Amino acid sequence: MSKAFTSESDAGDERDDAPEDAPSLPAGTRNYMTPGGFARMRRELDRLVTRERPELVATVAWAAGNGDRSENGDYLYGKKRLREIDRRIRFLVRRLDLAEVVDPGARRDPASADQVYFGATVTIADARGAERTVSIVGIDEVDPAHGYISWVSPMARALIKAREGDTVALAAPGGLEQIDVLSVRYVALDTDGGPG
Repeated sequence: MSKAFTSESDAGDERDDAPEDAPSLPAGTRNYMTPGGFARMRRELDRLVTRERPELVATVAWAAGNGDRSENGDYLYGKKRLREIDRRIRFLVRRLDLAEVVDPGARRDPASADQVYFGATVTIADARGAERTVSIVGIDEVDPAHGYISWVSPMARALIKAREGDTVALAAPGGLEQIDVLSVRYVALDTDGGPG
């Protein structure tokens, strides 16, 4: 059978499409995302489909026309990069199809305004009194440099449903830690770089 009629990903399963560093969704859960995270992934998908992939296909077609493909660097690199782009496109399409967008800024229930749920921005203090602010976001939006933690992370799980003034126990690598919840707020998040 000709190589042109075989798929290089036929033997793999859907996990093969995920980037190596991409976290997997816990079984039976939804893919919660903030509007900013959803928009960022949508922009990446659009850029790959409308610009990068067509440009690369043209380069590969040009390189294929240059003769011997076995020693043609442009052709070999182009085909490899094309597989990477196609894999990323499949991953993004699946994640976006499963996405449930939750806007933390639209939270309207005043009775739970001081309780931690998805999208909350929480200021906490450890036992030494060191304060830190974290925002609970989707697994594809994690950015420790900006304080964005996944809703499935141990810290987020410890904080979920806690209220301002509560002390929660966090199972940390060094043992059980007590964390005080100082404030809870719901603001629109710009997961491209900070609170929006």
